[in-house]
Amino acid sequence: MAAAKTIECPEDPFNPLITSIVQISCMLVIAHLFHLFFKPLGQPGPVSQILAGLVLSPTLLSRINKIRQFFLQDASALYYRFFAFVSRILFMFLIGLGLDIPYMRLNLRVASTISLGAFVMSIIFGGSISWFLIDGVGVTTNRTSFVLVVMILLANTASPVAIRLIDELKFDTSDIGRLAMASSVISEMSCVLVYSTYLAVSSWVMFRYALYCILLTVGLVYLNKQLAMWFAKWNRNSKYVSNAQVVAILALLVGVSIGAESFGYNSTMTGFLMGMMFPRQGKTTRTLFKKLTYSVHNFLLPIYFGYMGFNFDTRDLNTVKNISAVIFLILFSFGTKIIGTMAACYHLKIPMLKGLVLALILNLKGNFELLLIDGEIDSLTWWSGKIHRLLFLVVVVNTLISGPAVAYILKRRERYFAHINTAVESLEAESELRLLACAYEPRHASGHLVLTAAMGKSVNPYLMHLVELPKKRRKTQLMYNQLEDGGQFSDEEEYGGNDVLEINDAVDAFTLQTNRKVHQIKVVNSFANMYEDVCTGAEDLRVSIIFLPFHKHQRIDKILENSKEGYRTTNQKILRHAPCSVGLLVDRSQTGFQQPIGSESVQHVAMLFFGGSDDREALSCSKRIARNAHINLTVIRFLPSESQRVQLADASSRDGMLMMSLARNETEVAKDDTFIEDFRLRYVTTGEVGYIEKYVSNGAETVQTLRDIGETMEYSLYIVGKGGGRGRSPMTTGMSDWEECPELGTLGDLLASSDFDLKSSILIIQRHRQYSNKDIVVDG
Repeated sequence: MAAAKTIECPEDPFNPLITSIVQISCMLVIAHLFHLFFKPLGQPGPVSQILAGLVLSPTLLSRINKIRQFFLQDASALYYRFFAFVSRILFMFLIGLGLDIPYMRLNLRVASTISLGAFVMSIIFGGSISWFLIDGVGVTTNRTSFVLVVMILLANTASPVAIRLIDELKFDTSDIGRLAMASSVISEMSCVLVYSTYLAVSSWVMFRYALYCILLTVGLVYLNKQLAMWFAKWNRNSKYVSNAQVVAILALLVGVSIGAESFGYNSTMTGFLMGMMFPRQGKTTRTLFKKLTYSVHNFLLPIYFGYMGFNFDTRDLNTVKNISAVIFLILFSFGTKIIGTMAACYHLKIPMLKGLVLALILNLKGNFELLLIDGEIDSLTWWSGKIHRLLFLVVVVNTLISGPAVAYILKRRERYFAHINTAVESLEAESELRLLACAYEPRHASGHLVLTAAMGKSVNPYLMHLVELPKKRRKTQLMYNQLEDGGQFSDEEEYGGNDVLEINDAVDAFTLQTNRKVHQIKVVNSFANMYEDVCTGAEDLRVSIIFLPFHKHQRIDKILENSKEGYRTTNQKILRHAPCSVGLLVDRSQTGFQQPIGSESVQHVAMLFFGGSDDREALSCSKRIARNAHINLTVIRFLPSESQRVQLADASSRDGMLMMSLARNETEVAKDDTFIEDFRLRYVTTGEVGYIEKYVSNGAETVQTLRDIGETMEYSLYIVGKGGGRGRSPMTTGMSDWEECPELGTLGDLLASSDFDLKSSILIIQRHRQYSNKDIVVDG
């Protein structure tokens, strides 16, 4: 009978922990130095972090005896393993928590096809070459298990590595980036499912353990939903739930994951499902996402990537067989991913260059396959330490090649992957609309959420809370132990005061009512520089339109009153520098546009069309609102009367400048006619939208017609183009003589003025003019 193994405690029980902390600190410092060098070259953070671990690995610095004795201590292995386990659970939970479920539903077929193409090709070739590798690397037992591991090694995509790489390269909001993230998640979960199924059918005991794991996961999903609601009610007057409550949720998560691991199953899927099934709104979710995002991205993942590089060991590359096996696996890993992904992209009619980027991203390794390689190393039943090190080399080299290759392609073909949908007009009415709504105060957030709800389910909204940075920075005089639970030394979170709490409540109510997630962002800056943050954010988020609140608000007596002057100056700067279209909302919340969802009443909305690019953009926004069952849209087109056309023609024959101006206007009129005709065929003839034409001769008649429209029908919202009526159009002659707010345009300023006495809300649209889609060369 073999003697039982005993664990010998080191003389100094704190030494392994201190050593681990020092090792991690060295790794982070070196990674930071590498990042300072590689970032200007366009390389993402994970590459620098893997290289930092590689520098400290047995391949380089750990060849020195003293360094090897310090870094390669057996007593530290337990801490590394536990740290890796907790890290894996937390970032898989975070991936599930941040998963864009509406996007996954809409693009599940496309993402699944791409993942399946790469997966099937990898499985076929992996199974074929595994039998040749068995003799080459000396596998003598459990050969079937070795074949399965090699197939999963080739087929798997490390979703944490892929998502972090995409985020670092700032194309996580692009179509190709979001598709790559969805495909990577599907790919990894498929590999976990295949391996778990293999274990479940291997014996009746493992099948019973699989049922236990499923019951534990389902039970915790239900418990999490109850805890999330209870914690939110418990902290009704707080911005976030307490740290103790966060720890309680994470402790349950880790506990169930330990249970799954003790049954012999991998807990990767458990953590992911917990995050995906967690409630999508409320204080609890907001707190978890905020706290985990910072710690995972800035601490856990860098160490995890560094640990990957630290295990890079080339001591076994001393024979031709071993070198050939590693090169063989690396080539087949790239080949199967590229062939499978390209075939799927060809079927889906995705351009080849985008297919190549997808293939390289799906070839990133470093999560589930590492667990399989590490899984049985102690028992030595699957493979020896040599096989473990050789397979680890394949994982690290794949990631070190794929990551920089993706970064190089994106940098080299920057214009090809640039955001081109900078206007709503360039999108189909049924396609996803990404919008950024800016709010200085809670009332602004409420108005924008109402407008977002009206624009249909295909909207992906971002809400940016703009907070003025005080001229004198406040300093807290409290010690850490005197702060409230969840408090922080930094007063950054205090900016915005109770407005943050009110906006959070409004967003939670909106999400609960509409079942749509709103991505929240907070910007703290001076009014002089705030527009830069908004424009940069709009560019990074690749939105097609920005919604801004008017600098006046409706008082209780229903009169518009000026708010801070900084609101107006910021709006004006955003209108001048915005990288996309802009909508300015004059919200009369008491008498104007109301929340259409959850109400049985039908609201009437009018779109005033005078002509020009801004009006066409406004009509494009109106298309989406028209699809709402609780909104009745009427398009009113203003046209010059016949007598006015004759007078204008006579005047142009005598005035050369006027003739040139009319020639330019003819092009715009032709575009307007084509756009209106297409709109009428799709929406008016089917009865979805009403259409009226008004003929006017001058500005006075236009104003009178607008008054008659307001008296005839009570519209809750008017949608107009900022440029509608500008220029030398006879329909608006004299209307801009007493213009009070030029940022609203001639027509918007008239409708918002107190003299007009309008009770409706007004949405003024300015189309993006920096460049058109034709200016961007799209090749490939």
